Amino acid sequence: MNKTFAALVAVAMVAGALTTTPASAQRALGAAIAGGIIGGAIVGGAVAASQPAPVYVAPGPCRWVRERYWDGYDWRFRRVQYCD
Repeated sequence: MNKTFAALVAVAMVAGALTTTPASAQRALGAAIAGGIIGGAIVGGAVAASQPAPVYVAPGPCRWVRERYWDGYDWRFRRVQYCD
């Protein structure tokens, strides 16, 4: 719902910016730029607020460990999963 609303507001702002006539376009250029910046901040804030908060997940009984081993020629590293 929030993403749809944000997209609708963005489309409405672009459509409003495109409806200016050439005679008034020179006078309203500063206002159009300011409106675009303010509108972008509003839409960006709405999109950022709609993101879910990060959730911490406790590690399970298994973990990945970097293990050093001898392959007969040289020491190598591999990732091994250890489960308690």
